[in-house]
Amino acid sequence: MHTLFRWTLRIFTALVVLIGVFTLAVYYLASRSLPDYDAQITLQGLSGPVEIVRDTSAVPHIFGDSDGDVYFGLGYAHAQDRLWQMTMLRRTAQGRLSELFGARTLRIDEVLRRFDLYNLALKSVSVQDEATTRALEAYARGVNARIAQVNERALGRGAPEFFLFSNQISYWQPADSIAIGKVMALQLSGHLDEEVLRARLSLALPDARVQDILPDVPGPGVAALPDYAALFPTAPRGYAQGAAPRDPLMPIRPRGLSGASNAFTAAPHRSAAGASILANDPHLGLSAPSTIHLARLELSTGAVIGGAIPGSPTLLMGRSDALGWGLTTAYLDDTDLFIEKLNPQNPEEYLTPDGYKPFETRRTIIKVKDDSPVTITLRWTENGPVLPSSHFDLGTITPPGHVVAVGWTALGANDTTISAVNGIMQARSVEQAIEAAALWHAPAQNLMLADQSSIALQVVGQMPRRSSEHFSQGRIPSPGWEAANRWQGMFPYAANPRFIDPQGGILGNTNNKTVDRPFPLHLSYVWGDSQRIQRWRKLMESREVHTRESFIQAQLDTVSFSARSLLPLVARDLWFTGKPAVDGTPERLREQALEMLANWNGEMNEHMPEPLIYAAWMRHLQNRLIRDDLGPLAGEIAHVEPLFIERVFRDVDGAGSWCDVKQSTALESCVDIARIALDEALIWIGETHGGSLESLRWGNAHVARHDHAVLGELPVLKWLVNIRQSTSGGDNTLQRGRTSGKDPAPFTNVHAAAYRGVYDFADPDSSVFVISTGQSGHPLSRHYDDLGELWRRGEYIPMSLDPDLARAGSIGITRLIPAQ
Repeated sequence: MHTLFRWTLRIFTALVVLIGVFTLAVYYLASRSLPDYDAQITLQGLSGPVEIVRDTSAVPHIFGDSDGDVYFGLGYAHAQDRLWQMTMLRRTAQGRLSELFGARTLRIDEVLRRFDLYNLALKSVSVQDEATTRALEAYARGVNARIAQVNERALGRGAPEFFLFSNQISYWQPADSIAIGKVMALQLSGHLDEEVLRARLSLALPDARVQDILPDVPGPGVAALPDYAALFPTAPRGYAQGAAPRDPLMPIRPRGLSGASNAFTAAPHRSAAGASILANDPHLGLSAPSTIHLARLELSTGAVIGGAIPGSPTLLMGRSDALGWGLTTAYLDDTDLFIEKLNPQNPEEYLTPDGYKPFETRRTIIKVKDDSPVTITLRWTENGPVLPSSHFDLGTITPPGHVVAVGWTALGANDTTISAVNGIMQARSVEQAIEAAALWHAPAQNLMLADQSSIALQVVGQMPRRSSEHFSQGRIPSPGWEAANRWQGMFPYAANPRFIDPQGGILGNTNNKTVDRPFPLHLSYVWGDSQRIQRWRKLMESREVHTRESFIQAQLDTVSFSARSLLPLVARDLWFTGKPAVDGTPERLREQALEMLANWNGEMNEHMPEPLIYAAWMRHLQNRLIRDDLGPLAGEIAHVEPLFIERVFRDVDGAGSWCDVKQSTALESCVDIARIALDEALIWIGETHGGSLESLRWGNAHVARHDHAVLGELPVLKWLVNIRQSTSGGDNTLQRGRTSGKDPAPFTNVHAAAYRGVYDFADPDSSVFVISTGQSGHPLSRHYDDLGELWRRGEYIPMSLDPDLARAGSIGITRLIPAQ
């Protein structure tokens, strides 16, 4: 026995030592790629010295003798902090993820190859203006200087992820930056899914009921649409199950999780200090690291500071000493699906207004790790690329003998969007920025602008010109062979909505409906918000003048207009009615929940129980209303649609019929369904969260998931790379925290502000900003998540252009010296 004990102890000790040695070795190798922010490096490709001053939050302040050298420094800094993220974005655009991840990402590569984004980016390089071309080339030299340094000095392969996947890093090209912009456009585009869902619902429901579940934002009405089944009588009918959940690496987001944002500005006469104020918080899918990287550039046209996409030399949002700019998704309808009819005699041809024509085809090979290469044939029609029926639920709406092509404004070989951003960044006035934005193609955005004396909102991005005779007005897939359905070029930039210096002195957008123009100048029928804008208007109108602090307060506001408007409507016949119930019974629990909600002000605070009770009730209520009518299609409506519930409980155009359960003989009322849904929600809360209602915390359910898209699912590593935070807000609050809508954790916060900035031109250096994680993409860096805690608490860091302040609090200065 003694001998057994000794050998057991020896084996255990040896294992502990081996594990310790292995852990230290892994840590050493991984830490080699941590950048040294305090160094002097001699590099090729510079015309003069560059200083990269890292402030206390690791934000690089980049100084150089020329703009080219400054862009070089930005490329170098991005590669220091986010090299893995940059290469992943590039591989996504190229359709080359399967070289790293095998069959898992084959479907993603296939659809990206069909969009042909990277080849379009290559062709777009030559059409950029001269200043942007120089910026792209200098930025690429900076990225490549860091890659060369990693290779020469064995700096941990540049990022820890390269130890697990291929460490072959192609040198950066100007086209790579343009391609990344196109990937971001895909992430912000939601009209493709909207058209498919509307078509699927049209095949399963009467037109009036489709209008209920996908209601138009209130305002003057829209002409009636044709029934999708009337357009395509042979289209599949019924409740076809949709595709499997999308991989987190897929850049096209599920419905409800594409672009969103807030931006608002006050003119000098509405500002307490007599100068313009601007606030912006673009909402993106949460990830670790954040989509946004902060930087300051000292350019010949003046210093600028703000947020960039790693891989691009431009700041998408930020300020100079003269101008502030921000972005929100415009929801402009820049995408159409076309049903193309195949030639029954030759499936390599499709019908056009001039007869059958052959597809434009090209074969491409996708390399797959640990598997054989896959060859696919890319097909294009005059309307756009053909997508396979296995993607985006297209098989559920495509008639036999037809295929689906997609038209999208980003699918052009002359895309000058990056030149537009570069021009805006260097503009010195609202007028100059609006002029520069004429080059913007996609994604369509609301450009919010403010200088010392003027404010403006300009919709940027190309607007497809559709015929007034279009069969579906672009709302559902249409016959591609009909001339009336085809795009007739683009509207001129002057047709884009523009608001400059309104009399009221306040401009804002929360993805709400901005204009109500008749088709085809309508902009869109689908909008990203009908609720947040109501709360924003109240906050803006509650003060005669605003300050930086009042704008911050609005940006962080967590009061739900939806809760305040829906609860009195849904619960009007449940509150304060009925006999007192016995403790411990479901009736008593319902009474308690109703009493708590009756005394609640609608604030989606992470420390309160009422937001969870409200959210669970509305989710179960909507599911009760639609499940028997839609079957599996109900799963596609993942988020509560406040306008739908309002229509039902107000019985708008007969919408109250949703309350009757079709499969039962009794005639259920909306009061019945509201009561049953509340009881179901309370049972779900008890099973999922337990405890008394008073002990519930919304933040325990509304946890922000900043997941690493690659390492976040691996055992052990996920605890190191994923970031979890209890958060306030919800789907319809200004401090937006869009929930997943999917079981088993439907209220997880997965889509929120990737960046927040507030710029006060009365004292520009008092401007502030923050991002959702940290500057570094390296999990071992203390700057991997340091800004994320400030973000969670609603705090910011200074946005100063004072070089002395940056140097005074610097954590290091990297000096890049040109090689002789």
